[in-house]
Amino acid sequence: MSSLAEQFRRHFDHREHLYGVLLAELADDLEAGGPTAQICRDALGATRADAVHLRLLAGIFRIVLRGDAPQLRPFYPCLGGTEPAEKCWPVLRSVLPEYAEELRESLTLPPQTNEVGRSAALAVGLFEAIRHHGIHRVRLLEPGASAGLNLNVARYRFTGPGWAAGPADSQLALETEAVGIRPQPFEVVSRRGCDLAPVDIATVEGRDYLTSFVWPWQVDRHARLSAAFGIAAEHPVPVDRAPASRWIADQLSRPAETDVLTVVWESITRQYWPSEESTAVDAAIAQARERIPLAHITLEGLPPTQGTDGYAVVTHGPQLLVDGRLVARTHHHGIPIVPL
Repeated sequence: MSSLAEQFRRHFDHREHLYGVLLAELADDLEAGGPTAQICRDALGATRADAVHLRLLAGIFRIVLRGDAPQLRPFYPCLGGTEPAEKCWPVLRSVLPEYAEELRESLTLPPQTNEVGRSAALAVGLFEAIRHHGIHRVRLLEPGASAGLNLNVARYRFTGPGWAAGPADSQLALETEAVGIRPQPFEVVSRRGCDLAPVDIATVEGRDYLTSFVWPWQVDRHARLSAAFGIAAEHPVPVDRAPASRWIADQLSRPAETDVLTVVWESITRQYWPSEESTAVDAAIAQARERIPLAHITLEGLPPTQGTDGYAVVTHGPQLLVDGRLVARTHHHGIPIVPL
């Protein structure tokens, strides 16, 4: 197993942007016994899957977002910062001791982005499911929904070469780059999600929590998230605190109209589930298919070992499956989409 410092270095393995620089410096500081070592003292045995480095960077970002450590703000492009990333480390190192206890606590908080770009994959999957079943009224169910932003899919605008779908005046417009898509009209008659730790984006803390896991130089992703927050403020989505298997079984056991297509949608979540959880969810879906029209749309796939800020979508991207059939590959952030 690689050391924690090696995990820090290998995530990007370059110094081309803010986090590439900071992870390299944090790794050196960790090995040198600096403030990073004090912050990470209880996490030295963590594995790559624990993503300690992402938890730490997000904890630092939340300090900046709430207006503390203003000397760091000029290094965050999403906040208007234009200072070179290479100049950030001396400033950050001077800040770390003051917030060591808070940052140590941040290492216990799992990454959540509720990446709204993945709703584009949901939309493409929906088009395929609706075409197959011939049912345009939809009940959406999403295990692992985080704050439920992707359940507002009907309120977003999606475009690609020669096609468009969704409200033309939506605050959130997503260019998918997907070729050959044939949009289908649909009406979402109900939507609901679950999560082990739902994020309440009606609060500043909830919004900052999701924002802090979006890389600060990716200004477009921050703009998408902000637009989704605005839509959710007007159209909040119910997200229950519950494990996926128990929740899905309960939701699918409830009566459903025969002219409504139940769609179970999930994205980049099974990698966090125990194997028995996935098995139980699949069993509940299989049983429900015998009683109601149902489609299962998944977007799952592990990122490559390192260099996760850039990779070939057709090789490394998650698979978009509709009832087990491969429809497309996408970026882990949802777009672009490459139909197959």
